[in-house]
Amino acid sequence: MTQKAKFLTGLVLVGALGLFAIEAAAASFEITPAIQAELDKQKAVVAKWVAAPAIVSAVAEQNRKGPIAGMDNAKWKVTRRNDPMVTGFQSNAAGQFLKAKLAESQGAISEAFLNAAQGEKVAFFEKTTSYIHRGSAKFDVPFNTGKSWQGKPEFDESSQTYAIQISVPVLAEGKTIGALVVGVNLSYLEKVAKK
Repeated sequence: MTQKAKFLTGLVLVGALGLFAIEAAAASFEITPAIQAELDKQKAVVAKWVAAPAIVSAVAEQNRKGPIAGMDNAKWKVTRRNDPMVTGFQSNAAGQFLKAKLAESQGAISEAFLNAAQGEKVAFFEKTTSYIHRGSAKFDVPFNTGKSWQGKPEFDESSQTYAIQISVPVLAEGKTIGALVVGVNLSYLEKVAKK
């Protein structure tokens, strides 16, 4: 094996070990009462976001249109971030609303994406890993029960951060019409736990 090959192999091993250590740290992240209280606080904040006219009207409009014809999660994965269809989800009124709310969170929220009734995207801050989230708890629980949902600590591909996702239903006239999912940054939660 050449020196260069040995060096590259070493880099790959160091990278893999580093990723393993980070994943193990996320998996062992303890949700203490203080952290759960902060997550509950964030759920309440996000519940206010979904009542905003920009969010409710965007979801209602998407529900009238339905998902993009022919778009599925496999096609979505290969769609570039700079594709006009993708940037449209960021630049629409709901996408701009989410962008402003993430900025206001000062690092507490690492991602946000809005789903319509079939689990398809309405708006987001950054391109999501999937186009349709129907069939996953982050969409199904708030949409089908009208209650918030909380995931486990994990690495999020779209935001490239370790976070705990929470989601809340979007309501109109007392009926659930969509769901908003946000990622609460683990680094932020660790700071809260140390206070």
